[in-house]
Amino acid sequence: MMIHEITEKVGRHKKRKRIGRGPGSGTGKTAGRGHNGYGSRSGNSNPHEGGGTPLWKALPKRGFSNAMFKKHFSVVNLSAIDARFDDGAEVNPEMLVKHGLIRDTKLPVKVLGNGETSKKFTITAAKFSKSAEEKITKAGGSVTVA
Repeated sequence: MMIHEITEKVGRHKKRKRIGRGPGSGTGKTAGRGHNGYGSRSGNSNPHEGGGTPLWKALPKRGFSNAMFKKHFSVVNLSAIDARFDDGAEVNPEMLVKHGLIRDTKLPVKVLGNGETSKKFTITAAKFSKSAEEKITKAGGSVTVA
């Protein structure tokens, strides 16, 4: 018997452990928290810093981060496009979603030059790496920045 056959029979979800529901449940009385100490008290959340100021509040806030201005892209490699599309295909974000190369069209698409291609593609994307652009045009395809 294989593991996937066992999970088919048992089911997908494990039943939730209902804590503190009497002695018959096996987790009554202290409800798995032990007897005394910080872990047994209500309102405990580890890691514990006692009555002190939390570390994130104690550290100075200074400087500037560009993180919120970062541009995010859905990245596709040329090798993946070459494997999924036929010669002369029109490749755009909608087609990439249809073939399962990107999740959705919310983010702009960037094509990277990992891999080789001999097929002629007409690719429409927001950005292309230099190597990807060279390889596509060398194979006789065309690149459109949208």
